Amino acid sequence: MARLNELRDNPGSSKPRVRVGRGIGSGIGKTAGRGGKGQKGRTGVAINGFEGGQMPLHMRMPKRGFNVPNVKRYNTLRLDRIQAYIDSGKLDHKGVIDAVALVKGGVIRRALDGVRLVLGPVAFTAKKVTFNVTHASKGVVEAIEALGGKVDMPKAEEPKADA
Repeated sequence: MARLNELRDNPGSSKPRVRVGRGIGSGIGKTAGRGGKGQKGRTGVAINGFEGGQMPLHMRMPKRGFNVPNVKRYNTLRLDRIQAYIDSGKLDHKGVIDAVALVKGGVIRRALDGVRLVLGPVAFTAKKVTFNVTHASKGVVEAIEALGGKVDMPKAEEPKADA
């Protein structure tokens, strides 16, 4: 068993720190490896990105970043929330449920760029409901069509190819 007074580092695992600026004969004397004079030869240097008076690269780049400039904002609705509004009588399940009907029923405050339907934690039980929305997940479409309903989504316009 090793004793505390016999514990040592592995050979070569630690080296003594280099003491710079201790005479020309040491090889790292005089300027201590910092080169000649100037701002970088002194302490307290903070010139990251400084390009000698030229406009730095990070300031020359456009400021939009990776944000989409024309991003679409949708009202995302869960089916269980729509079910609650149908049960309370604020939405008519016999008519077409679209953005206008949702605003009129008080489900959403305003129609943004469209309505997106997603599944909720509670099952959707309203029979034969017709939705006219911008986007609906596959699970939502399957759940509504299984009850005899229908989901209308406008087709996205494809860009025209120039010949």
